[in-house]
Amino acid sequence: MPADLAVIGLGPFGLPLAQAAVAAGIPTLGYRTGPETGSLSPAELRRMLSGGFRHATSPGELGRVRTAVVCAPTPRDADGALDLGQVEAAARALAVHMRPHTTIILESPVPPGTTEEFLRPLLEKGSGLRAGRDFHLAYSPSRVDPGNRDFTPANTPRVIGGLTPACTESAAAFYGRLTDKVVRARGPREAETVELLETNFRHVNIALVNEMAVLCHDLGVDLWDVIRCAETKPFGFQAFRPGPGVGGHTVPQDLTHTAGRTLRMVELAQQVNSQMPRYVVQRAAALLNEHGKSARGARVLLLGVTYKPDLADQHGTPAREIAVRLMELGASVSYHDPHVPSWNVLDRPVPRADSLYEATADADLTILLQHHRTYDLQGLSVKAQLLLDTRGAAPTGAAHRL
Repeated sequence: MPADLAVIGLGPFGLPLAQAAVAAGIPTLGYRTGPETGSLSPAELRRMLSGGFRHATSPGELGRVRTAVVCAPTPRDADGALDLGQVEAAARALAVHMRPHTTIILESPVPPGTTEEFLRPLLEKGSGLRAGRDFHLAYSPSRVDPGNRDFTPANTPRVIGGLTPACTESAAAFYGRLTDKVVRARGPREAETVELLETNFRHVNIALVNEMAVLCHDLGVDLWDVIRCAETKPFGFQAFRPGPGVGGHTVPQDLTHTAGRTLRMVELAQQVNSQMPRYVVQRAAALLNEHGKSARGARVLLLGVTYKPDLADQHGTPAREIAVRLMELGASVSYHDPHVPSWNVLDRPVPRADSLYEATADADLTILLQHHRTYDLQGLSVKAQLLLDTRGAAPTGAAHRL
């Protein structure tokens, strides 16, 4: 079966798109841009294959699709800028084989201006075609929220910004097959800046409640009760909750590398959020000390080492830095996570607790880093000698909260 769609990059942004396309009945071709791939259960993979998904065996197959969506990851480079290397590789592979009238959409998180100033020249030079005349070019923020059962690709509006009005309409026609609502931006830069605003909104507000968590602990105030009350306000407030750090694949961005300036709020938010693993370890050491124990030689059990609940993804998880800092204090660290069968820190395997309740009872301190739904926190709090809850998930009074 010939594919209508090519998803270029099968990581955290591309794989959900490919799944949504297959579910919508669109024959889909997947093309890897690097070693990183998303995770699929065997059942999900079988559903995709039976629904018309297949992997490309050569770049030449990219030239036989009507729509190609570039979803390559854009991690931070050594200077802190987003690394567009995989986007470039995807563009070069696609351009050589691209045919007229193809619709090209970029979904990777990128700085504003990337579609026009970086992707467009690569495609035009490699193909000999002109964007806006010979092929359609647009940008759309990916809006992926792994594990969210309430908001899926089908009911999450998609923003489209095309190089020309015709480019916008061509991309909108494609996304209209996947979602209930398509929102048209004025152009690619506006659509790229939507990604910038949405990502930074999350990080800035998480930083605010993380700072509030430190303040409320010092004041003896229950922040989770404060949030519970505050979120009853029907306007002007959106609830965010603190945690041990911020993980995930969408990283906060400033404009230093594109517009020559810094978003000061984002810069401060990054500083606050990056300090949370250190704060968790400080709280852990203080708790042990209050109960007559030293961090050196203490048995510390970490519960949940992924960056989101009920997922196996460890990208950017704060658990890694927390484990390292505890080890540097001389603690004996072990972990439990139903989604992570093995875990290495500093190139060394961390012991995994097979019997959760026995390990909790044996540990001098148990730290809840991620609240997977399989964790019975009422039962664990009874077993634990000390329980530090960084997610506010344990019953009130059953644990020490962040």
